[in-house]
Amino acid sequence: MTVRTRFAPSPTGFLHLGGARTALFCYLFVRRHGGQFVLRIEDTDLERSTTESVNAILEGMNWLGLDYDEGPFYQTQRFDRYNAVIDELLDKGLAYRCDCSKDRLDRVRDMQMAAKVKPRYDGHCRSRDVDPSAPHVIRFRNPVDGAVVVDDMIRGRIAFANQELDDLIIRRSDGSPTYNLTVVVDDADMEITHVIRGDDHVNNTPRQMNILAALGKEPPRYAHVPMILGEDGARLSKRHGAVSVVAYRDQGYLPEALLNYLVRLGWSHGDQEVFSLDEMIELFDLADVNKAASTFNTDKLDWLNQYYIQHGDPKHIARLLSPQLGRLDIDPTAGPDLVEVVEAQSARAKTLVEMADISAFCYRDFDDYDPAAAKKHLRPVAREPLERVRAELDMLALEDWTDQGIHRVVERVAGDLEVNMGKVAQPLRVAVVGRAASPGIDVTLRLVGKEATLRRIDRALDWIAARAQQA
Repeated sequence: MTVRTRFAPSPTGFLHLGGARTALFCYLFVRRHGGQFVLRIEDTDLERSTTESVNAILEGMNWLGLDYDEGPFYQTQRFDRYNAVIDELLDKGLAYRCDCSKDRLDRVRDMQMAAKVKPRYDGHCRSRDVDPSAPHVIRFRNPVDGAVVVDDMIRGRIAFANQELDDLIIRRSDGSPTYNLTVVVDDADMEITHVIRGDDHVNNTPRQMNILAALGKEPPRYAHVPMILGEDGARLSKRHGAVSVVAYRDQGYLPEALLNYLVRLGWSHGDQEVFSLDEMIELFDLADVNKAASTFNTDKLDWLNQYYIQHGDPKHIARLLSPQLGRLDIDPTAGPDLVEVVEAQSARAKTLVEMADISAFCYRDFDDYDPAAAKKHLRPVAREPLERVRAELDMLALEDWTDQGIHRVVERVAGDLEVNMGKVAQPLRVAVVGRAASPGIDVTLRLVGKEATLRRIDRALDWIAARAQQA
């Protein structure tokens, strides 16, 4: 048997973290078993589905690297198929027309709730002959006896009494098919063997299995993934911060870090925290997914992201850093090699947004000094070290503008002035970077370049002179 899974988002918004984790679990399961991964866009909600949402889902999948083997398939392009199945069910007496008004259904519901009975359709039209030309819906004739047993690959065995399941609507009065019908037809037609989805679909499963049985189809295996909670214990939502995959990209997270974090939300392999995608594929097993909900922890994601920034391929990091610099109106080709910037800054940033912010000095002059750094390091006593180091740097040939050449200059000036290196390096750093933190002074100056370094030292000397006159 060829294992086939599907990820089937509704395009009514972005690809959120819960959906991304479900897609990841589908992807890992099918890749481990050498199967096929299908992407299906469930866009039958015509009022809420948008092209923008479809594009956002595809963009998120592409950024995460969750490549699919088939699709995307769109349900709105399969209405003829769904209606043919509905007509087949009608012909076999496995579905029926219902013309119950909303008022009647509301009255039935109110009475059931007053009697503390689970609200459901009362079967009023099951044996009625409803005029096909009058407004009506189509309902599936659910079995009234027995039970549906779901052998969930995560939750275990779950039994549902058929008498607790009502005759659900499979075609609306406007002629459009409903979710539970379209999903069943698609899963059968696409030969899906395993359905991995959120546990908010648990109660849909017995209904879908009954429709499959009515069509003479074997149901797939089901695995329902628990939800993700915010740190306050409530279901993860916009009020907890960013929940869109693309938003995390824009905030400077690496796709491999987010994937690693998502796989650990509800799944584990011993005490291991860091997994490459290949390791995830090799080790992932649905049997190891927790039954309980998982709590999202931003600090843990930040830790993983910093790990991948530090240990990832600098060329890969540089490609992802480039658009972050673009957001700051910086052209990364107009300055030092971006890979060298990444190598210099990889231990200093948790996100690529932070890395872009602290690396902007490599590409353009800054507007203002950090007040605390300037007050501490750009004092009159720093004038002589800055003048001396500027003169020596000015004489340094461009071919000697290297870490070693710059280090020798700073070291020589400190020796001549009989002060420690910090008395020269720190004023120089604030003069060139605008703040008291940067990579090593030799690396910093090499990345900034000779022309910009001398220009910024001159600016700092002018700044010191101006403050001295004000004193």
